Amino acid sequence: MGLLDGVRELLGVRAESDAGRDADPEDLFGMSTAYLTMQADLGYDAVDEAALCFADVDSTDFADAVDEVVAILEAGEAETGTEAELHEDDHGYRWVVLADDDYEDLVTSLHFAADTFIERDYGSRLLAAVFGFERDGDPVYWVYSFRRGAYYPFAPRPGNERDNSAEFKLESVLDGELDVEADREYWYPLWPSEDGAHPWD
Repeated sequence: MGLLDGVRELLGVRAESDAGRDADPEDLFGMSTAYLTMQADLGYDAVDEAALCFADVDSTDFADAVDEVVAILEAGEAETGTEAELHEDDHGYRWVVLADDDYEDLVTSLHFAADTFIERDYGSRLLAAVFGFERDGDPVYWVYSFRRGAYYPFAPRPGNERDNSAEFKLESVLDGELDVEADREYWYPLWPSEDGAHPWD
């Protein structure tokens, strides 16, 4: 299965129709404290990157919206130090990839990007925000599904395997601090293109 095969169903149309509550970009600020819990209680260090995944629209207005997102992030770089770049994966999904060693600035910049899409009436094109962590060389991610309005953990391992015990541990520790997706059917894997890479690479 490819990086985002089936995402249209699991993070898209099906998830939207089954959504328990509306997505709220303010939910992203939950990571401003959750990353501290990840480090203090679980020993995971935040990686200096996070990403926003969205589905493209073949229209000039949407292209203008993407340009506006990039312009806002570039304008804020001098203040926050957050670097941004656009990336398109092999499945045609696009990513705003952010890099910053100040995690709170990283979260704030990701919120600005998501909020701009929503203000431009393209909130329905947002699929996920992905936050990365690492411990002893093993990556884990918190994925915020915009179609479900909830987070879920993802712990990929080589060979497109998942560390279910790590995911359940993340859920048990962070549930309450983050609004964790209760239906594990929607804990959809965002497989990296290769071992050792991030889903947004």
